[in-house]
Amino acid sequence: MNKNDLKRLVVEALEYYKGKANIVEICKFIWSKYNQKLADSGDLLYTWQYDMRWAGTQLRKEGIMKPAKEQVNNHWELVQIN
Repeated sequence: MNKNDLKRLVVEALEYYKGKANIVEICKFIWSKYNQKLADSGDLLYTWQYDMRWAGTQLRKEGIMKPAKEQVNNHWELVQIN
């Protein structure tokens, strides 16, 4: 697992929460499903929460997540739910 994989995990978490969630919910989801893979990934174990925020920024730039200025109650939100 590497930093780029976190984009997919953020989307997976948001889809689980029906398209929007706060950072704590996203972190809990990722940790509960992928803690062993994160632990086995070397330094990513120590940086994944920071890198997850980077992934959110990339997903916004790609138009997958709504821009930060459109967030309600600090929830990250998908533009379209699959």
